[in-house]
Amino acid sequence: MSTARNLVILGSTGSIGVNTLDVVARHPDRFRIVGLTAHRQIDRLFDQIMLCAPNYAVVGDAAAASQLAARVKNAGRSTQILHGAEALEQVASLAEADTVMAAIVGIAGLRATLAAVNAGKRVLLANKEALVTAGPLFMAAVAAHRATLIPIDSEHNAIFQALPRDYAGDLDGAGVRRILLTASGGPFRETPLDRFASVTPEQACAHPKWVMGRKISVDSATMMNKGLEIIEASWLFNAPENRIKVVIHPESVIHSLVEYVDGSVLAQLGNPDMRTPIAQALAYPQRIDAGVSFLDLAATQQLNFAEPDERRFPCLRLAREALRSGGCAPAVLNAANEAAVAAFLEMQMRFDQIPELIEQVLGAIGTRPLHQLPDVFAADREARAQAAEWLQRNAVPGRNQRPQARAGAA
Repeated sequence: MSTARNLVILGSTGSIGVNTLDVVARHPDRFRIVGLTAHRQIDRLFDQIMLCAPNYAVVGDAAAASQLAARVKNAGRSTQILHGAEALEQVASLAEADTVMAAIVGIAGLRATLAAVNAGKRVLLANKEALVTAGPLFMAAVAAHRATLIPIDSEHNAIFQALPRDYAGDLDGAGVRRILLTASGGPFRETPLDRFASVTPEQACAHPKWVMGRKISVDSATMMNKGLEIIEASWLFNAPENRIKVVIHPESVIHSLVEYVDGSVLAQLGNPDMRTPIAQALAYPQRIDAGVSFLDLAATQQLNFAEPDERRFPCLRLAREALRSGGCAPAVLNAANEAAVAAFLEMQMRFDQIPELIEQVLGAIGTRPLHQLPDVFAADREARAQAAEWLQRNAVPGRNQRPQARAGAA
């Protein structure tokens, strides 16, 4: 890299944002932070401003912005503090930025991520909901504005690495038979099904391999994360649903694979650390040190694989059905899942009711066409309203009280 890249991090206080800054700090000559954003974690954002001295920082509301601006000024920094959704889009499309890490969790990150795409940026995509909820619109914008899209999810980044460098969305032309997404299976891959009703949020969030926020940890436990990744992979790589396979791989050493028509299977391996795909995307097509320990295959000793059981993980089936239905069905799936996971974490419903709620909401709304971005948000609102109605009818008595001390998502 002959010149430094100017980087905006959308969602800098979450786990992806923090890991991105860790990688960047190892290469101060290669990257300059020009924008950081956070929603509520003002203290962490202030520390990041002091460390990186960005031109801009964005927070969720005016009160937080005012508080942060005063602290920044008193500390002698000149970072301009902005707030709100429009400010997010403004910073995502800054003229002085060439690279945007899109790491805001959920549909809340969709508009800002699209703003970066529409500005023709190099977009490092960690916000899977952008493709899950608005895949055809998002990919059309990437093509129209000649943006560069590099996936950050460990699975999709592994596929990106295992495909030919000049891959242009033609599986057959590249000699690809199918894409293989690996899944750890989460904490319940061997738990008897009759125990699912008594699973607690703490158990669901205790992932055996990855350290993640609470929402994505629950998604891993239900394997909805893999269902969403099927949808994301379909749009990223122009792959039909029936050419994307999920395989359980509990060691989480192989992050995904591409199977070719000649019988070759190319895999990307590494220790389970998000800094690896982050560093790969930041420096692509070069390679840089990520601060990650190197994989010791002899110490690993063995790698195991198994077929996923859709009786145990019905969210996989629901995601595939939503992808096949098309239109706004994936947006409905995503919103219903977010509502269900939030309710489970607040102990308003059982773990085994999560797929039940999602299936009911999908059935109640049906397939709606997706023509423009407002269609996505309308489907999201309707799905959440349907989920709220379901919860009113089916909330589990006595489970709506939580202990006061608990860790929040980043």
